[in-house]
Amino acid sequence: MKNSKEYIAEHKDRFLNELIELLKLPSVSADPAFASSTKETAQTVAQSLRDAGCDTVEICETPGYPIVYAEKIIDKNLPTVLVYGHYDVQPADPIELWDSPPFEPVIKKTDKHPDGAIFARGACDDKGQMYMHVKALEYMIANDKLPCNVKFMIEGEEEVGSANLAWYVERNQEKLENDVILISDTGMIANDIPSITTGLRGLSYVEVEVTGPNRDLHSGLYGGAVANPINVLSKMIASLHDENNHITVKGFYDKVEELTQAERDKMGEAPFSLDEYKKALDIDAVYGEKGYTTNERNSIRPTLDVNGIWGGYTGEGAKTVIASKAYAKISMRLVPHQEWEEITELFKTHFEGIAPAGVKVKVTPHHGGQGYVTPIDNVAYQAAERAYEQTFGKTPIPQRSGGSIPIVALFEKELKSKTILMGFGLDSDAIHSPNEHFGVWNYLKGIETIPYFYQYFTEMSK
Repeated sequence: MKNSKEYIAEHKDRFLNELIELLKLPSVSADPAFASSTKETAQTVAQSLRDAGCDTVEICETPGYPIVYAEKIIDKNLPTVLVYGHYDVQPADPIELWDSPPFEPVIKKTDKHPDGAIFARGACDDKGQMYMHVKALEYMIANDKLPCNVKFMIEGEEEVGSANLAWYVERNQEKLENDVILISDTGMIANDIPSITTGLRGLSYVEVEVTGPNRDLHSGLYGGAVANPINVLSKMIASLHDENNHITVKGFYDKVEELTQAERDKMGEAPFSLDEYKKALDIDAVYGEKGYTTNERNSIRPTLDVNGIWGGYTGEGAKTVIASKAYAKISMRLVPHQEWEEITELFKTHFEGIAPAGVKVKVTPHHGGQGYVTPIDNVAYQAAERAYEQTFGKTPIPQRSGGSIPIVALFEKELKSKTILMGFGLDSDAIHSPNEHFGVWNYLKGIETIPYFYQYFTEMSK
């Protein structure tokens, strides 16, 4: 029998080629034009789980895209690990900013990835990280190293809010029964500084619409005489932060968790270079809420950001027009104890309330989810910690993430299970951006590390 490192070395080329084939499928859940390829991706994931050795594999229909369920039950008296991941990806736009086509994966060396990185949409978020678990399972089954039961639940709507995952979980609680949920959809500090994500922010996502006159108007004949929706929307958005970059929505901070100074000091022990951070983003200064560090602003503090804004004429040349409507998409990242539905309603009330005379304002909620914190004193976290120690040679740092995985709180509520977030990507991997990539070393290191989690979790659960 081979250990995981030996098995990976023997099958490295195949592992990479299989992931590359998966990344060629444009499974963009947000765009109906990609519906066929998104469903094809579900079929491909299902087949990969059969090939890895699962005894049961199902493509479960939902009101939206299907969920791939699979399991390998070796002894019902042993613990069960439920692996969650997603096969859908973000839209690749703007395409012109990619150095290579987003669905034609290529491997290129970078400063952070001297062994090469796979450049493609979904490489890190989440196909590459999800597929680590499939290959880890293959290794464990092929070498008689699977110490417990395993179930997989891979969905196709994570990038659009996972609305139908809740529908599925509520109807399949017995099937999904488990002792711990394992997810790789986060990152770590650096390849030589492993970390485990212990906290996630929640999310409230809305779209706003400002309507002025009943049609587009000539800016010469009507300019200065009627409210311009784009001007009004810009002023309304600007008013959402004060001079200290504090969010002005009434009640927004009422339930915000305030960490103690000792907790903040512990966070500050994680290696971080502000100069390198600015250099990587090509900015000359950071920006954010007064009184907090950069790493605090992007993890333990709530935020409000405009994700898109449009209206009027944006084509070539000039068109002197006052638009009838202006729009924006706005996301709010939330911290534990902030209820996303309550925050959405607070925002709606506030935004509609600051609209000046002459325009009408509409706020449409899209999706959201709760924040989550994983305790570091439970068996599952300690098993993950030991797994990283085994393959990285050092203890991982617990780290709160600024990102959101809304379904983690759902899992705890519906399945009564804790979630362990073993991410192997880097912040520099450009997820949701042009030129997304995932290090070859990181991909293979994940496959090497995951089996040790199963081993230690089973041993420590006895």
